[in-house]
Amino acid sequence: MSRILVVDDDPQILRMLRINLHARGYDVEVAADATAALHAAASRRPDLIVLDLGLPDRDGVEVIRNLRGWNNAPIIVLSGRSGSADKVDALDAGADDYITKPFGVDELLARIRAASRRTSTAAATPTMEVGGHTINLANRLVHNADGTQVRLTPTEWHLLTILARHQGALVSQRQLLEQVWGPKFANETQYLRQYMAQLRRKLEDDPSHPQHLLTEPGMGYRLQLDAGPAVAPAPPAADAPTTDRD
Repeated sequence: MSRILVVDDDPQILRMLRINLHARGYDVEVAADATAALHAAASRRPDLIVLDLGLPDRDGVEVIRNLRGWNNAPIIVLSGRSGSADKVDALDAGADDYITKPFGVDELLARIRAASRRTSTAAATPTMEVGGHTINLANRLVHNADGTQVRLTPTEWHLLTILARHQGALVSQRQLLEQVWGPKFANETQYLRQYMAQLRRKLEDDPSHPQHLLTEPGMGYRLQLDAGPAVAPAPPAADAPTTDRD
């Protein structure tokens, strides 16, 4: 492991960690908000991410969920939130470890070494091909073969990200419902039928005979890609219901 991305809106913490990690031989990238963090994760491919949850433009748990759609680098949360619910949310979203501020640098370094021992550090590509569409999970952009952009709603993105995280494997109806809409919606299968139909209309050449967004009757769905490396799976997370803004 050589490159670490540190994400925190506190410039003193960024400076301190950059100095200490550099001194121990790490190549360090820093970001002060979620937008910069996602860009750095896509362009610089860090081997590990140290992430604060209290970012100015987006909650850190949402950043974890976004990253876990296309990146399997270990994520260590470094946060002032000490409540057990915050820790559970972050770990369920896909974080590998959680350290509460204030913290000791020696402890953080030990956690980094532990993460490198138990986790593969090869990050998956954030871009994939579905039929004639190019999908960039990092920037949340979809383009047709002619370059025309296809707009997906937040819920459609969430479903696609989960399926991409488990590409080629069956994802149960219950798992999708709980992760996207929350545990109270675990039996609302009509939600899935509606949104999967929308995704097929936007991404499949023939929505009535899908080749990529496949249904396993009575069980769930799977995403079958044209080609490319599989995205490593991550622990599931339960979300609050999502509201689309069209």
